[in-house]
Amino acid sequence: MGPQGVMPAGKYLPAVAGAFGPLRYWFAPTLFWISSSTAMLLAVTWIGLIASIVALVNVWPRLSFFICFICFLSFVTATDVFSMYQSDGMLLEAGFIALFFAPGGLLPGWGADEPPRRMSLFLLQWEWFRIYFESGMVKLLSGDVEWRNFTAMDEYYQNGPLPTWVGWYVEHLPHWFHAASVGATLALELLLVLMLFFPRRVRLICFFIVTPWELGVILTANYCFLNYLVLSLGVLLLDDRFLVRFVPVRLRPQEPEPAIEPELEQETSLSILSVRQIDEPGAEETRDALIARVRELTEERETLRWARAGWRWAGLTVTAVMLTWIAYDTTIEMINIPLRSAQLPIGPVRALEPFRIANQYGLFAVMTRGRYEIEFQGSNDGTNWTPYLFRFKPQSLNQAPGIYAPYQPRFEWNLWFASLGNWQQNNFVPATEEGLLAGSPAVLSLFKGNPFQGGRPRYVRVVIYQYWFTTADEKRKTGNWWRREYIGLYAPELTLTENGEDSVVEWPSELPDHD
Repeated sequence: MGPQGVMPAGKYLPAVAGAFGPLRYWFAPTLFWISSSTAMLLAVTWIGLIASIVALVNVWPRLSFFICFICFLSFVTATDVFSMYQSDGMLLEAGFIALFFAPGGLLPGWGADEPPRRMSLFLLQWEWFRIYFESGMVKLLSGDVEWRNFTAMDEYYQNGPLPTWVGWYVEHLPHWFHAASVGATLALELLLVLMLFFPRRVRLICFFIVTPWELGVILTANYCFLNYLVLSLGVLLLDDRFLVRFVPVRLRPQEPEPAIEPELEQETSLSILSVRQIDEPGAEETRDALIARVRELTEERETLRWARAGWRWAGLTVTAVMLTWIAYDTTIEMINIPLRSAQLPIGPVRALEPFRIANQYGLFAVMTRGRYEIEFQGSNDGTNWTPYLFRFKPQSLNQAPGIYAPYQPRFEWNLWFASLGNWQQNNFVPATEEGLLAGSPAVLSLFKGNPFQGGRPRYVRVVIYQYWFTTADEKRKTGNWWRREYIGLYAPELTLTENGEDSVVEWPSELPDHD
C-alpha cells in the first residue's frame, strides 16, 4: 500500500474522496488522509508497535489500547483488498471493547480498585461466542455438500491458505478421523459454546474443551492471529476465583482499603467552636475570617466533588451508549444470518460498519475443493521461464510448509483467494506483473529475491498450478511434500515496448472450473 506498492493507498484514498466527498472521513477512518507517504506509513507502524509494548507492560492501558486501535484501523481502512478479512474485524471489535474493559489510570496494577465493567466483559465473551456460533450457522445454511456428507475435513489441511507441516501428517489420517472432526466441529460451534450462558463450573469445563481445540487449529493451519485472538478471548470463561491459585501470594492484589476522606490541615483550628474560645482583642474579626475560610474550602470541595461526579457520569454515559450500540448491532448481524429477509432497523449497523467494531462472522461456510497456486515468472527470451520465489506460501515441491502464525503475509494470503477466481477480479495481480517488469524494489521485496540478479526480465507472466500433498510413499521416495499439475496462463503475459509502456504478449484462455 506504499507509494511504490502494488495497490498504493495514495491512489485508493483519492478515489474514496471522489465517491463520498466530505463523508470520506467517516467511510474510511484512517490517519493516512494526512499523508500516505512511506514516512507516514512507518511512523504509524512504529507508534502502534510502541503502544502495544506499553500496553503489554500495563502502563496506561486504556490510552495504549486506543492508540493501537487507531493505528491498526488506519491500515485496515487504507489497504483495501489486503484487509477485507474477518480476522481484522475480530481484532478491531475486541480492541475497541477493551477500551472499556481495561482499568483506568497510568499504573493500574491488577486493576483491583476498578473492576471491569460487566457489559464490556460480556461483549468480549459475546464476540467469542459469535465467532463460533455464527460459523456453525453458515456451515448449515450454505448447503455445502462437504459438510452434509462429512467430507469437509478430508482435504482441509492441504487446501487452506497456508498449510503447515503438521497438517501434512494429519491429512494422511484415515477418513473416520476426518468425518469425526466434522461432527466435532459442528457440535462445538453450535452446541458446546452455549455453555457460556451456563453457571460458572460449566463455563470452566467449556474452557478446557475449546482451548486444546484452538491449539490444534494453530498447529495444523496458519490463520494469522485469528486463532490466537479466539484463544485469548476464551480465557474470559475463567474468573479470578479460579486463576488466583496460580498467582504467587506475594503478587496477589491486596483487598482495596475503604477510601478515607483526607482531613484539612489544622481543621480543628478552623471550627466555629474553637473560634468562640478566642478572647483576645480582634477575636471577632478573626472568627469571621475563619468562618469565611471554612465556607470557601467547603464550596471548593463541593465543586470538586460535583466535577468528579460529572466526569464519571459523562464517561458512564459514553460507555453505556457505545456498548449498547455494539450489543444491538452484533445481535442484528447474527439474526440476519438465518433470517436475511427480516425487516429489522439496520441504520445503526451501517453507521458503525466503517469502524468494524460490530461484525458478522462465518468461517468456512463452503470448503475449497482444490489447492491452486499462482506463480509469477520472468523470461528474457519468452521461452525459458524463471519463477519468482515466495517467502511463505507453497511453491517448491520439496519445501516443507512452515508455521508462520500469528504473522500474516497478506500479499501471499491474497494470492490464495485470487487463485480461486480470475485475474479480472484481482487487480493487484497484473499490478504486480507491471512492478516486476519495471524492476520495482518495492514489488520485488514481496518475494524472496530477484532471480535476475539485480536486473529485470523482458517478459513477465502469471501461471496457475493445482497442488496436492504427496502420499507417504511419494514423500519417502522423492522427499517432496507436494506434487503439482500445470493448469495454464492465469493473467496476461506482459512485456515493455520501446516507449517503456506495458504491452500484452498473450492473453490467458478461460480457466477450467476451480474452487
